[in-house]
Amino acid sequence: MAVTLEYENAAGDTVMGIDEAGRGPLAGGVFAAAVTVPLAQAGELLHGAWSEINDSKKLTERKREHLAEVIKSTVGCIWSVASATPEEIDRLNILKATHLAMRRAAEQVAAQLGTAPPPPMGTVPPPPMGTPPMGTVPLVSILVDGLPVPTLPFKSQNIVKGDAKSLFIAAASILAKTARDADCLRLELLYPGYGFAKHKGYPTPAHLAALQKLGPCPEHRRSFGPVSQLTLPL
Repeated sequence: MAVTLEYENAAGDTVMGIDEAGRGPLAGGVFAAAVTVPLAQAGELLHGAWSEINDSKKLTERKREHLAEVIKSTVGCIWSVASATPEEIDRLNILKATHLAMRRAAEQVAAQLGTAPPPPMGTVPPPPMGTPPMGTVPLVSILVDGLPVPTLPFKSQNIVKGDAKSLFIAAASILAKTARDADCLRLELLYPGYGFAKHKGYPTPAHLAALQKLGPCPEHRRSFGPVSQLTLPL
């Protein structure tokens, strides 16, 4: 099943897609990416330079890396990758930390668009100096993969398996996945012996064996079962 612009067109300009990578691993941060392109341009991309974009899980590593560079270099595309640290995961829990990474990515894209989240209900602060005239700052909506994310800074629509349905979410899934894989290469250099470059932090037999032998490294998530069994209670 190919991704489409059905959800993007229904949302209207300006809409960004958001997805995450790294909820299941035992180590490293959880990453999120946000992507937006003007809808007038998106149709051409869907049948052109972005025609191979799909759910990152359906792509080879080499194809993901190629498409990530295509997305990042597309004129008119605004994107961001953000993360939440292992410490934040342990403090907040993995779901809230994932939502935090998504919010950070959305806010970074919004900043590039020249807009900002609306103020809290009941507060109407004066506009800061240099604020563009009314009507020049784009309204923003978000398409997010999976279940609802109530803490996003703009109105949002969740789409189950959205990374296989929405072009913008699929693009975000590629950026989030490649960013996290690159971070695992960093962990491989910092903490050799765990095999982060191969298993990317997931609880494979090789990773669990390395944990038993070496104990957790500073990047392991202490609140996750296989790691917490080897460490003192938080």
